[in-house]
Amino acid sequence: MMAESGATGPHRILIAGGGAGGLELATRLGDKLGRRGLARITLIDRARTHLWKPLLHQVAAGSMDLNDHALDYLAQARWHGFEFQLGRMEGLDRAARRVWLAPLLDTESGAQVLPRRAIGYDTLVIAVGSHTNDFGTPGAAQHAIALDTPEQAERFRTRLLNACLRANAQDAALAPEQLHVAIIGAGATGVELSAELHNTTRELVAFGLDRIVPERDLKITLVEAAPRILPALPERLSAATEGLLRRLNVQVLTGERVTEVSAAGLRTASGREVRAELVVWAAGIKAPEFLAGLDGLETNRLNQLLVNPNLQVPGDARIFALGDCAACPWPEKNAWVPPRAQSAHQQASHLVKWLPRHLRGEPVPPWRYRDFGSLVSLGAYSTVGSLMGSISRGSLMIEGMFAGLMYKSLYKLHELALHGFVKVALDTVARTISRRTEPHVKLH
Repeated sequence: MMAESGATGPHRILIAGGGAGGLELATRLGDKLGRRGLARITLIDRARTHLWKPLLHQVAAGSMDLNDHALDYLAQARWHGFEFQLGRMEGLDRAARRVWLAPLLDTESGAQVLPRRAIGYDTLVIAVGSHTNDFGTPGAAQHAIALDTPEQAERFRTRLLNACLRANAQDAALAPEQLHVAIIGAGATGVELSAELHNTTRELVAFGLDRIVPERDLKITLVEAAPRILPALPERLSAATEGLLRRLNVQVLTGERVTEVSAAGLRTASGREVRAELVVWAAGIKAPEFLAGLDGLETNRLNQLLVNPNLQVPGDARIFALGDCAACPWPEKNAWVPPRAQSAHQQASHLVKWLPRHLRGEPVPPWRYRDFGSLVSLGAYSTVGSLMGSISRGSLMIEGMFAGLMYKSLYKLHELALHGFVKVALDTVARTISRRTEPHVKLH
């Protein structure tokens, strides 16, 4: 028997959050149920466009043009049988089965575009992702740039470009912090950004900024509180990556916990000072604050919603959560499922298969996470990682060209889930051609 539907139509599935998992789920459910009138699928997100989050470091470094890869939610909704509502989730009324969206304001004038409003649901999937956790470090919110959104990545890129232009035009000697970028956190984002910046800043300088000497003036420092960089990867790959970064003249500081960020740089617990014109915070994540105490739903200290193995929140079978905002048990490791794009993709695929049966009143079986390993791209220099699960017995460490192809395939799998083979193939060919006729770094 079909589960209870909306008062005036088919069952209402509301998906809050259009990140990797949320948008894949909306797209595939729209094709599967929405087009056939079996359910009404609605996606809400605070942004107008989607960009796969692992690409943000390339946008920040200028090696990727945001406009070439951003996907318009309204267009995707029209093409794939779901609806899109622009807005930021800020509250939940479980008794009335509705989600509250915050007022939408014009970013320039501050004028209200849309009032605070509610959207009803019969089944709710919360996939609002996560943002950088600065752990309350003094000065971090004011002086460090996070890479959580395309807007933040563009802001960093613009500030970097302006810093280069300013340094090239001045007659006086450079100040100690000028053209120095400090990156806090040596996980995948921090390491990838440092390698990408090494390449793109040198390409940028080659376009007429002839008073800047890259080897002398451009400095990148990577600061990590843990004993080594890339703690999620095997120690051998961590050591190999650190060696490569040092050969690229990236200063690597491990075992240094940042205690303060200022306009002139940062300070660590050991008393070390790092002078830097630009500081990026890429250490740690937490879910949005509004999830804590969201109409009685349980959360952990990172504001993540606690979910059962079937991705439902305890005590409410109508509500599911996936991606970075969900704390899902990983029994094999006696831990939580890591907040990765592959986790969100697997969870979305599980719900695509089982939500139609949930609508008929059938239980959703437990989801099992399959760890396929981790890959870290060092831009034009190399790619390192480990493959696990069904790909190999135990862990297979890979580097170089093969690892690079595997890394690129992750984004292609995301695109395939959203667009299908034909569109992805055509877009790939078009981007390959345009890449050969345009600068490899964004100059404006």
